[in-house]
Amino acid sequence: MSIERLVVIGGDAAGMSAASQARRLKGPGELEIVAFERGHFTSYSACGIPYWVGGDVAERDELIARTPEEHRARGIDLRLRTEVTEIDVAGRRVRARDVDTGAQSWTSYDKLVIATGARPIRPDLPGVDAAGVHGVQTLDDGQALLDTLARARGRRAVVVGAGYIGVEMAEALINRGYEVTVVNRGREPMSTLDPDMGRLVHTAMEGLGITMVNDAEVTGLRTDGDGGVRAVVTEEAEYPADVVVLGIGVRPETALAKAAGLPLGRHGGLLTDLAMRVRGHEDIWAGGDCVEVLDLVSGQERHIALGTHANKHGQVIGANVGGGYATFPGVVGTAVSKVCDLEIARTGLREKDARRVGLRFVTVTVESTSRAGYYPGASAMTVKMLAERRTGRLLGVQIVGREGAGKRVDIAAVALTAGMTVEQMTALDLGYAPPFSPVWDPVLVAARKATAEVRNA
Repeated sequence: MSIERLVVIGGDAAGMSAASQARRLKGPGELEIVAFERGHFTSYSACGIPYWVGGDVAERDELIARTPEEHRARGIDLRLRTEVTEIDVAGRRVRARDVDTGAQSWTSYDKLVIATGARPIRPDLPGVDAAGVHGVQTLDDGQALLDTLARARGRRAVVVGAGYIGVEMAEALINRGYEVTVVNRGREPMSTLDPDMGRLVHTAMEGLGITMVNDAEVTGLRTDGDGGVRAVVTEEAEYPADVVVLGIGVRPETALAKAAGLPLGRHGGLLTDLAMRVRGHEDIWAGGDCVEVLDLVSGQERHIALGTHANKHGQVIGANVGGGYATFPGVVGTAVSKVCDLEIARTGLREKDARRVGLRFVTVTVESTSRAGYYPGASAMTVKMLAERRTGRLLGVQIVGREGAGKRVDIAAVALTAGMTVEQMTALDLGYAPPFSPVWDPVLVAARKATAEVRNA
């Protein structure tokens, strides 16, 4: 029996999860696995980088789930500092280049996994490539930022963008003792929330000493005579900076796939079937931040860069490559973050998402507490809920509050996945005791209010 070769492009969550799962199902005598990674590290938590930069995580290596040596010990031929530069679909081979020496070679495959991830958006602005300007996507990026912080001449930081990375990096820099300004082109921070909920985040960030500048378009970065960044410039003002972090978001890293003629969606991510097989290609799979996935609420494809999805994609791909069968049905868009002690969570659709797909809906917003109001440590939280006007189907939930607020979004994520109505949610048998919740959990209070709104509508 001939040995098949699996080639994996990308050595982080999706790629190495796929390789590891395939190896569990097929031994070296049945399947040879070659994995290419252009960086220095594998199987690490990119989501943990802001907490490493901020000092909550003491050492870089704490973010690494499995080292290259551990992968190799399991029979995976992992090649670090090796970048795949071309996919020859017809010839069933990939061209790879040694990043350090420039040497190139071709490697054939029977099965291919594309897990190239996403790249930080780096706008084409004057000064954006200056020393002291950082994107934060990989462990190498995090180390480069820490090196800059160690030698910075001042303590002024500007974060461009106020999404998850921007907000988390603002907290990290505050923890490092920096004076932090966040420059945001949107009306409020956290555009993944509706503006009324984003306003709560804005107020809390200012309370932490972060200067928020909204509705501001960055036009360039001013540098000094040594080529180092000195300020972020907008149409209205200039904000001094000794370090700049770009938190504008990410795009799927699919240049390789596009050049190879593989199908991309409207967000630029690879399109796959439920088995994570690239559409129209029997022996090519893709997963992680380079793919688009089905939104179970809207029924449309979305690009969501999250490690939770990437690991699940890898497990599904590995099972299928290894001779089994598994599927990834889609997502509901759940995410949670924090800035210092403020917890921020969302799942499902925002108001503008629902309008874009033609849904008629009602919204409710409730104020409640994380515990029984009389129990020590109870803190306020705000819950916003969207429901379909005609059917009462839950469409989305957003939560902003202190300790105990963020993970409540998981209740709504399960309800969305199950296709529940807000009326059905009111009967959910959730755990209750005064240290954990009021008698009516805040999410269920919102569901009761939404049920009334649907009936009135």
